[in-house]
Amino acid sequence: MFPGISIPPEGLPSFLAGEPWAVKVPGNPAPIAVGATTMSSTEVLKAGLRGKALRIMHYYHDSLWDSVEGRFVPNAGFLEDVVVEDPVLSSVSQLTDTSGETSGNSLNDDHDGDTVEKGDQVGTSADDDVRVETSEEVTEDMGALKLSENVTTEEEPNDEKEQQTITSSEDVDALLDKCLLQALHTTVKDKDLPMPGSTLWSNNILPCRPPGTTLDIKKSSHKKLSKWLQSKSSAGLISVKEDKYKKEIMLLGVNRGHPDYMSFKPEKRVQETVNQKHDSSVGEASQAKVNLQFEVAEIYKPSTHVNPVFTSVGADSGKYYSASEASEIVFSYVEKENLVKPANKAMVVLDATLCDALFKGTIKKGSTYPTEIHKKDLGSAFLNRMQVHFRVARGNEVAVRKGTIKPVQIMTERRQGNKKVTRLSGLESFLMDAESLASELQKKFACSTSVAELPGKKGQHEVLVQGGVIDDLAKHLVDHYGVPKKYIEVLDKTKK
Repeated sequence: MFPGISIPPEGLPSFLAGEPWAVKVPGNPAPIAVGATTMSSTEVLKAGLRGKALRIMHYYHDSLWDSVEGRFVPNAGFLEDVVVEDPVLSSVSQLTDTSGETSGNSLNDDHDGDTVEKGDQVGTSADDDVRVETSEEVTEDMGALKLSENVTTEEEPNDEKEQQTITSSEDVDALLDKCLLQALHTTVKDKDLPMPGSTLWSNNILPCRPPGTTLDIKKSSHKKLSKWLQSKSSAGLISVKEDKYKKEIMLLGVNRGHPDYMSFKPEKRVQETVNQKHDSSVGEASQAKVNLQFEVAEIYKPSTHVNPVFTSVGADSGKYYSASEASEIVFSYVEKENLVKPANKAMVVLDATLCDALFKGTIKKGSTYPTEIHKKDLGSAFLNRMQVHFRVARGNEVAVRKGTIKPVQIMTERRQGNKKVTRLSGLESFLMDAESLASELQKKFACSTSVAELPGKKGQHEVLVQGGVIDDLAKHLVDHYGVPKKYIEVLDKTKK
């Protein structure tokens, strides 16, 4: 399981699902088990380093190990905490367990009561002393195993030679900024905010570092992740706040109109392909997740206020734009009209068109219109003058609706006879069918369900579930329908 793996400071290396890996314990160069990865490094990071890491195919003290005569246990006293390292077998997926046991056994299960405690002397006889061999000798000894002809061994890759370490604090700072901008463009979505700083670091920034390069925040001039993010917040690129209860810095927002964000061109990464030999059941589950994948994004449509700006730069005023795309339009206009203030590059001079686009109708009579605006405020001010819409997508179904998205509402209350009932509404915004969901919940919670149209709201329905299942229902929407937690409102009226 991934929570039991010792992760190096530079993070996990890149790998695909189905790759052969070896399991080792600290201080022991000999593997105690071999298996195949259950998912790729990209999928691992998306899962938050949770779930099963390896499908074990051969392990110490299984029937295959017991069937070999003259077997030897190197460094047996170190069999404690398990750590996964790089692959050592090139064709380990072809290993067969002659005992016919299931391949998903846990590494710390006891097999036939045979366990090795620290300090035990294990050898070919009771009189033999514990023999210590080098990793090369252990590899040679593994040749005695009766495996299929296609199974070969390889030397472990030398990570020290492959990994490029950057020592200069200036270079580390530059690499940090590059990885942050790459993450903000590619993986950090507004729907995922607010986001813990640790999640931003492990799931977004580290995967954006160049292949074969280590990234250590301690080697930067900031020394700490929180100080570095606060410096980016001071520069106006992002907004962060420290959570006093969790004692962790939180990413609250991204200024996609910031000059650094606008000028950065994200690199296109080659997506990892899924191993075709992967287990068929896992493939079907992955396909099911793709079909149920839900995406929601806030988009903007030009209004009459900003139409002249779009027309001036030749942009279509009838289409929808993301926040970054809309900000790029207004900055293109500033560049086209040469409105950057020569004496202060951070300020933009407002001509008549841009001034009307940003402030017409908002300034009280008798007050003067602004003559300039800071670059960090330009993008947000421009977005505020556009029409807000949201786009939702589930599988191949896509819908665009005006306004901001309303959350799903889950409420538990008491009815006659002191019985609890849970009411679920707001499903239409998330492209969920009330009838299908009611049938699904009836089977899941083994209770009666019903569907009714909301009074005065044509086309909007409410699902009623017998019982107080408010927490389980919210979890079901997140796990099976991909509804973000921030779009779920819960209210338990049964609690005093």
